[in-house]
Amino acid sequence: MESAAVNRLFRRLATHRFCHDTIHQASASIPSQQRRNSSRYPHSPPQSRGPSSKRPKTSVESNWQQRTDAFPEDKADEFQRYPLVTATDLRTRKERPRRVKMLMRDFIEDSLYNPTYGYFSKNVTIFNAGEPFDFNSIPDEPAFQRVLGQRYTEFEDKLDAIEYNETRQLWHTPTELFQPYYAEAIARYMVSNYKLSLYPYHDLLIYELGAGNGTLMLNILDYIRRTDPQVYARTKFRIIEISPMLASLQQKAADRGHAHCVEILNLSMFDWKTYTPDPCFFLALEVFDNFPHDILRYNPFTSQPLQGQVLIDSAGDFFEFYTPHLDPLASRYLQIRSFATQNRLPPTHPLRSPAPWLRKLRHSLPMAPNLTAPEYIPTRLLHFFTLLSKHFPAHRLITSDFSSLPNATPGHNAPVVQTRYQRRTIPVSTPLVQQGYFDVLFPTDFGVMEGVYRAVTGRLTRVEGHGEFMERWSDLDGGRLGSGENVLGSGGWFGNAKVMVTV
Repeated sequence: MESAAVNRLFRRLATHRFCHDTIHQASASIPSQQRRNSSRYPHSPPQSRGPSSKRPKTSVESNWQQRTDAFPEDKADEFQRYPLVTATDLRTRKERPRRVKMLMRDFIEDSLYNPTYGYFSKNVTIFNAGEPFDFNSIPDEPAFQRVLGQRYTEFEDKLDAIEYNETRQLWHTPTELFQPYYAEAIARYMVSNYKLSLYPYHDLLIYELGAGNGTLMLNILDYIRRTDPQVYARTKFRIIEISPMLASLQQKAADRGHAHCVEILNLSMFDWKTYTPDPCFFLALEVFDNFPHDILRYNPFTSQPLQGQVLIDSAGDFFEFYTPHLDPLASRYLQIRSFATQNRLPPTHPLRSPAPWLRKLRHSLPMAPNLTAPEYIPTRLLHFFTLLSKHFPAHRLITSDFSSLPNATPGHNAPVVQTRYQRRTIPVSTPLVQQGYFDVLFPTDFGVMEGVYRAVTGRLTRVEGHGEFMERWSDLDGGRLGSGENVLGSGGWFGNAKVMVTV
């Protein structure tokens, strides 16, 4: 039954451009709601409302109401009655929830990580190029694009020969594209720093969060065994993986000669309880982008933040409400950010763009919205930093992620929300979409998060571009194309990514 519904959904996605209704702000106690965006398209004219059909004013309308041509349903009563749940509460559910409300971060976490219907639990396939690319024999970058496209087609054709799936979610990572050179750069960095300050008093203990197919682990251990057998004999590699499907792939990779030094822990990082006092390297590569965020809007006149909640009604439709009562994690994030950045907000922040005087003027105009544009705050990332500080006090973090993303939804630090249908990537304009079928990935503001990490852990860091890190630690000759272009170095691929390490 769900298959038929999904097919209809994705046919509509493939045919039409997604849009969503304007947000409706309500009273101070229940300040906003938003209709799920599956019922209207950009080309559809708004329904006319004659004098006889004028809608009466409801109890939720006040000075907080978002002024709009569309009138969302009044869901104030449901918002008061429905229970507030978390993603943890929903882990054991076999069906998507209804008649509940939750914080935006819990809605995103449930959509991505629910064990039954979550995106990473049921739909994700990570591209595996098979044999590493021989970059030196590829003439130039356009030729590499063609070779990569051919490998993609062959990879997916093999999967379809086993089981056809028009909604398969397929994506790649730099580990898979640039193996073994990408992983070897990470390994070279770790071994160098390990031998400089930890060897021979401690083992080389490595944790990896979200290890995908296990390729990074395999390439790192292959490199250490080949180049430094003494260090390899003291190496322990532990993977923390929430997805049972990916954990099984990682175990198969470990069985290719490294099972004795690899341990795969199939659990969420946010369920971690074990205190680990030993020095360790903690890898979190392309992980931050899928950490759930909370959503805030601000009173344009007082700058008071309001936190978003998602209401799911009896029909499974989504509505977004805002309340001035911040939960403890969101409140703590704002406090730490204020301290870490000395109250300096980025130029694109809703409280800085436009300038305060212009913002107040705009919001004073007739029919103007009375809350600012949204801001997405990385509350789950703050939680992660807190866990590192509490359970891994001697850790050395190595993380790489996107500092900017194209085609993001509206808002500051807003995510890209997209799916694949019939091998086409389809972006949408809101995170309020059917749970489990859409990737939700956020950019990381390393200028802010470096300060937050330092404030939480007390550790010093260094941030540099992805290409700069690779130029320092990778075998650049291996990534050089026939034209002299280099897929690893500055100006190469993943130019919108940065690397942050603990020093």
